[in-house]
Amino acid sequence: MQKLWVVLLVGVFAYDSVDASEPNCRGSGGLEYVCGLSSAEDLVLVPDTPWIIASGFSAGAGIALLDSRSGAHSVLYPGEHSRVSHDPQFAGCTAPPDSATLVTHGLNLRPGSHGHSTLYVVSHGPREAVEVFDVDATALQPALTWKGCIPMPEGLAANSVASFADGSLVATVLLLPGHTFGDLFGDKPTGVVLEWSPGMSGFQQIRGSELPGNNGIEVSADGQEFFVASTGLQTIVAFARTNPTRQLRTTRVLPFMPDNLHRSVDGHLLTAGMDDAEAACGGRPGPQQDFTQFATCPRGFVAMSIDPLTMQDAVLASGPADPAFSNATMVLTVGTQFWIGTFAGDRVGRGTLR
Repeated sequence: MQKLWVVLLVGVFAYDSVDASEPNCRGSGGLEYVCGLSSAEDLVLVPDTPWIIASGFSAGAGIALLDSRSGAHSVLYPGEHSRVSHDPQFAGCTAPPDSATLVTHGLNLRPGSHGHSTLYVVSHGPREAVEVFDVDATALQPALTWKGCIPMPEGLAANSVASFADGSLVATVLLLPGHTFGDLFGDKPTGVVLEWSPGMSGFQQIRGSELPGNNGIEVSADGQEFFVASTGLQTIVAFARTNPTRQLRTTRVLPFMPDNLHRSVDGHLLTAGMDDAEAACGGRPGPQQDFTQFATCPRGFVAMSIDPLTMQDAVLASGPADPAFSNATMVLTVGTQFWIGTFAGDRVGRGTLR
């Protein structure tokens, strides 16, 4: 079912590139825009640089590189400086993805040493997988080298991915086979968390991790816990890193539908999403909600910082419903700026932190 959702989004929300200097790229709704990006669903900052890596939630969009200072952007993968160097630990995946059909979704960047990091990318298309790249930031601009992938179990599509220091991964599945967005909005468990560690043949399900809409995911700084955004429950849930797992803590019900989840440099969890109570869209979606209608009705956004120990939250930024920019998925902070991604649009938003 989720793979059909991906195909639907790619087919319905196809946008032409828009130059940032064009009149229709002027700021609105309290945001400035960087245009010409194709459905930049997730963003991560390359450590100790001004460079942002953006996914592209549409066929062939690949991975983009964005300069947080100027807003200039270019294709990072596949690009003229991208390379392939297969890592034998990914024995079950020896060829890079087809760039013509590659759809990139959730991102995770694990800092390394000597100017290198590891980028994990949820990918859709003919191959449902988590793609693994080395990020070389030692030159003027970062470059990617594809290292391998971990294919998803048959019939499943990942949504978000997070990494532990030992190279282990956790990934969310938003909708398991047989479940719908109506189930998600009806607060029925629809998704799950999968885990993979070096040496394993593939992802395995973490029992007890089922939620209504397992969406964004992040791990604790000490590697003992992981956190999952439940879009249906509108909460962030802390789990023990065990299988079966157990719920440890949860936030209050948030005033928006949380999507992606990342840990900031100060250790807090950052998440953002769409306003759940947009009156012009009929308020909070329910079990009978049509997803296409839901995604095409402009909703405001909210971005929050959450203390992972107390689960207390604070608003980082918010904005009203705006036809120029909707379907917010995440927030990234870079200095005094915040950046907002979207699963369906031709731009990303940016503003000044409160």
